[in-house]
Amino acid sequence: MSSPSGPVRAVVASIAVTALLCTAACTSTTPSKAASSSPPTTSSVTPTPTPTKPPPKPAKNPFTGIGGVPQTSTIAVKIDDTPPGRPQVGIDKADIVYIEEAEGGLTRLAAVFGTHKPAVGYVRSTRPSDPDLLLQFGKITEAASGGGGTALPLLDKSGIKGWINDRGAAYYSRVSRSSDYINLELDLAQVAKKVKTAKPKPMGFQFSAATASLKGTGKGTDVRTRVGSQQVEFKYSATLKKYVRYIDGVRQVANDGQPVATTNVIVQQTKIVPYPQDTDVNGNPSQFTITTGKGLVSVFRNGHRLDGTWQRAGLNGGTVLKTKSGKPILLAPGNSWVALVRTGVGTSGT
Repeated sequence: MSSPSGPVRAVVASIAVTALLCTAACTSTTPSKAASSSPPTTSSVTPTPTPTKPPPKPAKNPFTGIGGVPQTSTIAVKIDDTPPGRPQVGIDKADIVYIEEAEGGLTRLAAVFGTHKPAVGYVRSTRPSDPDLLLQFGKITEAASGGGGTALPLLDKSGIKGWINDRGAAYYSRVSRSSDYINLELDLAQVAKKVKTAKPKPMGFQFSAATASLKGTGKGTDVRTRVGSQQVEFKYSATLKKYVRYIDGVRQVANDGQPVATTNVIVQQTKIVPYPQDTDVNGNPSQFTITTGKGLVSVFRNGHRLDGTWQRAGLNGGTVLKTKSGKPILLAPGNSWVALVRTGVGTSGT
């Protein structure tokens, strides 16, 4: 068989070269786009979870340590504390009651109502030192029948709202009773709907139901002291777990028949000075109780007595109670009566 001619050989050679180029192209090792990309990296560090804060505990009633903060305005009422004014109305519903020295050695009550808003009586006049005492509760409302001398101007200047019967304030009524002038009652529930003054806020008192702080303290079941010329006495009732007020040996009850009783008795020694700008019909000057500064205090709770100091830095500050070692005096949850006595007046608590 004869060999292919020249032209034929050229065509065959061209086909062979083309085949070789195709084979080389088809077997190329050029990496694909996917293969050339960098592999994903994974972190070996586990992120620390953000700690969640527990929800805050709801605020407690700052006047009693029981229940939540009342949502209506705080109202203080001046209440009679003489035999014709007893039994008082609504006094057993107050959160805090102050026994104050008035003219001629007599006493008046300044009752602070935050939790409850009952009918109260029998309402009497405000005194010049009341604004200083009450400002620790904030710009609250004070209810009074009236006020002599400079008492009402001082109340107005303080920013405390006066709810004054002599100025025509509403919801007062005269009731029929043996005393023809100590007979003024006030419906606090109605007043609370109208006033927009400060609600209960912390004013220095601290509470704890625990009794560990009472270890090593003295007995305090029969409290005796004096405000003005009036004997002040409370006797501890283990049944009620409260101190019941006694006057001249007689157990006191409110107008509703409930005992006039308190969870805590606080005897606060204060400086008391005459205030001649305000006098009664007999010419006796009002007594001005200074409730800022510091002094000695005796606290009675759960049948025990704790002695220490009180301190109030200024009119807008609260009253802080501390033991002799400087720790807070913790009140038992409940209401409190505060006897504002003269510095140096003795207190027994046997």
